[in-house]
Amino acid sequence: MPPAPPERRFDVLILGAGAAGLLSAATAGQRGRRVAVLDHNAQPGRKILISGGGRCNFTNIHCTPANFLSQNPHFAKSALALYQPRHFLELVERHRIPWHEKTLGQLFCDRSAHDILNMLLAECERASLSGGSVDLIYNARSLAVERDAAGFRVTSSQGGFTAPALVVATGGLSIPQLGATGLAYDLARQFGLAIIPPRPALVPLVLGGIEAAWTALSGVSTEIIAHAGRTQFREKLLVTHRGLSGPAILQASSYWHAGQPLTIDFAPGRNLLAPLLAPGARRDIATFRQALRAVLPQRLAAYLAETAPPAGWSNAALDSAERGLHRYEFYPTGTEGFAKAEVTAGGIDTAALHARTMEARTVPGLFFIGEAVDVTGHLGGFNFQWAWASAVAAARAL
Repeated sequence: MPPAPPERRFDVLILGAGAAGLLSAATAGQRGRRVAVLDHNAQPGRKILISGGGRCNFTNIHCTPANFLSQNPHFAKSALALYQPRHFLELVERHRIPWHEKTLGQLFCDRSAHDILNMLLAECERASLSGGSVDLIYNARSLAVERDAAGFRVTSSQGGFTAPALVVATGGLSIPQLGATGLAYDLARQFGLAIIPPRPALVPLVLGGIEAAWTALSGVSTEIIAHAGRTQFREKLLVTHRGLSGPAILQASSYWHAGQPLTIDFAPGRNLLAPLLAPGARRDIATFRQALRAVLPQRLAAYLAETAPPAGWSNAALDSAERGLHRYEFYPTGTEGFAKAEVTAGGIDTAALHARTMEARTVPGLFFIGEAVDVTGHLGGFNFQWAWASAVAAARAL
């Protein structure tokens, strides 16, 4: 049996070569730190490459703390103020990456998400100009972490590594086929930090029972307002072969909990049945269906005309039917799970971390950043901005 490779000592060990891990490594390296990034995958940034349909929705120019869900809604404020969308955009433009803005402030690469990954890797290489370094170590499996008076020791299939600081950037449970694991939560528990139960977020919802009949409308899309609890989102709905998706549903899914209704306004700001209330207008199922077709997609209009007709043709009955179409309740049986979730809600309890640095309050030198933390952004580039902001917050404290 060949001898085990000697332990390698660094200033900082970072677990995870995703968005947060790479930017944190680059920032720390450019501050003169000797950094090692360990990842169990064979290549870095796998989630970066599939994001935004392969174009990487790398930030949102309208980012505010209100765009994030957390047990502590104030926690993200410090990091988000420290590193804003304009800061990341300056980096993108310095690397001459062409980009464009889509709806609602979403920024995408013109060419490919590879541009963002290559930029982060190039920034890691630039550490040498400041007297620092970033070593990227892939296929580092069977990770185990210990801590003693000298700092942290990480053993892996690629050997042993030690450093006085450890940054955990291994993400959450979403998209396990890309290598997602619960390592961050295991390490948090190992060091006595509390966990907010992880759950799928930005995820399609599944319909069952009588509501499963809606899946016959698979492919139908329309603008709606989706309400989950006290939160609402006005964007597109998409009916799928399993239930409901589209941006409005993905957004609402982060706030929806099993057993709660999901309420949909099928015609925001529109009075669907106004034609039936006009003087001398006919009032029957044919005119009801025609009124719906004037506003809604044809298949959706026909389905609602069949399944949600007025109880009668009086003004009161039509008013009640109108209200029902603006407050239509679904009771999903669940979500499509972590396999289809864009992000993970929950995670490391923010009460265990310093908001300005991401360092564990009770374990000096231990940091958690990115998706592993109980900070979950809305759809549209916000989760990348949290990755960048939390990464820089930690790196500047190293």
